[in-house]
Formats: sequence, structure tokens, C-alpha cells
Amino acid sequence: MKTLFQFTVILSLTFFVSSFNTVENDILSYKKTASGTTVYTNSDADNVEELSNDFFKRYSDLKKYKSDVMSLYKNRTLGTIWFDEDNINEFGSVLYEKAKKTNDLIIPYQKEIDDLFSSSETKISKTDADMLISSLYIAYAKKNNTDIKKKVSYDALLKDFLNYSTIEEANASTTTADVKVEYDQYYKLQDVLKKYKKIERSNKWKPITPAETPYKELRPDAVSNTIAQVRSRLYLLGDLKTDSKSDVYDRELMDAVMKYKVRNGFKPNYILAEEHIKEMNVPLADKMETLKLNMERCRAISAQIAASDEYVLVNVPSYELIYVKNGKVQLTSSVFVGAPLTKTTIFNGEIDRIVFSPYWTVPQSIVNNELKGKIAENKNYLAEKNMEIVNGQVRQKPGPDNSLGLVKFMFPNPDDIYMHDTPSKTLFDFEKRTFSHGCINVKMAKELAAAMLKDYPEWTPAKIDKAMEGKTENSFKLAKKVPIYITYFTSLVNENGEIGFYQDVYERDIELTNILSTQAVSSN
Repeated sequence: MKTLFQFTVILSLTFFVSSFNTVENDILSYKKTASGTTVYTNSDADNVEELSNDFFKRYSDLKKYKSDVMSLYKNRTLGTIWFDEDNINEFGSVLYEKAKKTNDLIIPYQKEIDDLFSSSETKISKTDADMLISSLYIAYAKKNNTDIKKKVSYDALLKDFLNYSTIEEANASTTTADVKVEYDQYYKLQDVLKKYKKIERSNKWKPITPAETPYKELRPDAVSNTIAQVRSRLYLLGDLKTDSKSDVYDRELMDAVMKYKVRNGFKPNYILAEEHIKEMNVPLADKMETLKLNMERCRAISAQIAASDEYVLVNVPSYELIYVKNGKVQLTSSVFVGAPLTKTTIFNGEIDRIVFSPYWTVPQSIVNNELKGKIAENKNYLAEKNMEIVNGQVRQKPGPDNSLGLVKFMFPNPDDIYMHDTPSKTLFDFEKRTFSHGCINVKMAKELAAAMLKDYPEWTPAKIDKAMEGKTENSFKLAKKVPIYITYFTSLVNENGEIGFYQDVYERDIELTNILSTQAVSSN
């Protein structure tokens, strides 16, 4: 199985439970149990057969894959395999990238598959798209997996893929150490995983039991047995160089608490609240599973990042942006992202324009759901908000109060999201920053623009200042597009080698854990 491992764990993370609106957009018929579990039932077999026959009539050159493709869906607690809501998930992207690099891999309808993964619009339904990608998977597996030649069924193989517990320590025969990944974050996470396994073996990880009930916030100079426990925990994690065993919240511990908070995305202060104790008490086993999951996420963007000498990376769970050039981080900025109902899309793109003092064309959904009522209540609402109607669309004029701030960064994508400045600077003071309708709001937007324009001599600091006066929109097309990666890492190692764990804000980790647990049971 060693030759399979490179793709095993990735596919173990692909199977999201999705719900669909109509039969035309469904890939399988399904029913919901009282517990909410989505299950495929035998009574739907005729409908499934009809759907599959329809697909393979339209894509007749894929008929040779039909039985193998349908074996992936049969009797599984899932809907689409390769989609997270309406977007191809990160693991579908991994498959596509690996397939592109496989020599002599030929699959019919390559153009249609390429279109699915490009920023261009496609009229292919989600049903067809999912089955096209599944066909790609079968073709890839036939080309790369020696076990297929031994007549191991694809269904059985996928059950092996879904057995996430097969990830062993780094010195085992089928380990992540056998796989070369070009994105060095992978190996940084791997080093932390080894460290945590060593801590686990030491039996020194003990739950912190607060001395006071109910819990009271601890501040500098406090004296408590809880302080001594926190001190031991931070020593174990490396935030403290020595453990004095003291129960006094002294200067040494203040520095360690600050270090711990900053690397884990908490508000930088010295208060030890109950939420911080709960985070410190997350079991080591859970932390290690998070590390493993994020190591696999590294693969999805590995090749692209390794090939990029300049890029912007936005990580949603940590609410942070980094701008890298020539292999070095040039700028780090806080961001806020889409709310749970209007999630920021996870994808890769290319920044091709910087727009200073931009207009904001208000999306029709916002006009319908928010503005129409306000306009009905106040006939002067548009004027008061520096808005106007042009060609039937509502737009906000340039200015310091414009919702996009004084600069935006454009990267073509089907969801029409972009990065931009914001007048709402106080929102960056919050720990959980999910406020937008999907776009990425950047705290240091002006500094990011200046950093990206250093290779353009005409864009002097004075010219940037003038362009950001908020009077006239000024769009500049970049001669060299800058890759942007919008990612979802719930653990990352920073430039100082410090591990950070972040909130699973869109519950992607929770979904994966639930699916893996269910599938592991069903495969036994």
C-alpha cells in the first residue's frame, strides 16, 4: 500500500455530506433519518441507475468507467464527493493537480474538466461535474495504483482511504515522511506532530483544573494554584523556557501568556479567561488530528506555492494575510472574512488589478435584502450614504466612508469576491472576525498596495497617497499577476517556528471528523 499513501489520506478527507435542491442537481437520491444522517436507500436504486445512464449517454466516451464510477457512490452516506456546497472542495483540487502531473494520463472530456477548475463560468450541472471528477479519479487510480491490478475493488480501496487511523508515526513504513511535498509548511507541521507525540508519551499532559468555582479571570500578580498549572502547560508547549512551579502570575508568565495568545489568534493581553483554559485543555489527541488534517491541506496548494516567487496568502481561520516575495514575508495583516451565512470561498486566483478610491457596486442581493427597506423608510438614504443609481444598479461613490475603503485588489473569480480596505477599522479588534458578505477586508490595505507596487517606479508614496484621496477611481493593471491563495488552515507554524491553532469558524474540521468517524465504522 506504500504507493497508494500519497493519495490515501487526501481522499479520506474528501467526502462531505451535501444536500441538494432538485433531482436535476442531485447525483444520488437520498433520505434523511430522524438523526439528520443522509443515507442512500435501495429503494432509490432505479432513480440512481436512471441518473447514471443519462450521464453516460451524454458523456459516452466515459462508459468504460461507468461501473467503477458508480461503485464510489453506492451505499455511501454522502451526496456529491468533490463539492463543498456549490464549490469544488480542496481535495478535488488536489486530485486535479496530481492528475495534471501524471505522465501519459489521457481522459476524455479533458476540456470540460479543465473548465470546472478554471475561473471561467461553466454550464455543467453539479451532478455532471461530480461524476466527471469521479471519472478523472478512476482514470488516475488505474494509472497510479498497483493494487487495482490485483483486482482490489474501488469501493474497498476507498474504504481503505477512509480509514484515517492508518496515518502512523513518521518512522512507519506508510507515513507522510515517504511523500515529498514542496510546501515547507507541511514539514513544519510534521515536526510539531512529532513533538506532540513525544509529549503524549511522557504522560506529562494533565488537564488544568481551575482552583476556583465558578472560574474567575486571572490577571498579573494573581496568586492561584491555577497559575501553577498554566505555568506547567506553557513550559510543556515551549512558551516558557523553565518551570519555576510558582503560583504567582509574574512577569515571566505574562510574557509566556502573551506569546501563547498571539500565536493562537487570541486578543493580545494578559487576562487568563475561562476560554483560554478550555483551549489549553483540548486533548493532545485532538491537537494531533488537527495537525494531520492540515498537513494534508498543504498538498492542495503545494505545487503552486513552490512555483511562486511572489504571492498573497489569506488564511480564514487565523484571520490573517501574508504577502511573500522572493521567499520572504514582506507584510502581515489582520483581515476579516465572510460570516457563516456568506462564507468566504476557499480557492486560488491571481490578482491582476489594484483599484484606488474605488466605486462599490452594491450586489443585488444586498440591495434586495437590506437597502430597499432602508430606502423605503428614508428617501434621502442613498444621498446620505454617498450612493447613486447608474444603469439600474446602486453604487457607492469613492470616499473615506466607502464600504471598500480607499483601495481594492481584484482577482477574477466566479463568486465575485475581492480584497479591500474598510472604514470599519474597529472590527479588527475582535478575536472572531466573520463580518463580511464574503469579501476579504484588509487592515493594512494601503501598506499591502505599496508593497506590491515596489517594482513599479511610477507608484511613489506620494502618488499612492494622492490616488487614495477618495475623489476619483484609479485602476492600475499589474504587468505581472500576483497569485493569491485563500486557504483554510486550522493549524499553522509561523515564521518563528511557533504553532498556532485557530477556530474552526466554518466548521470544516467538524464536518470532516464526523464523516471520517462514520466511514471508519462502516468500513470495519
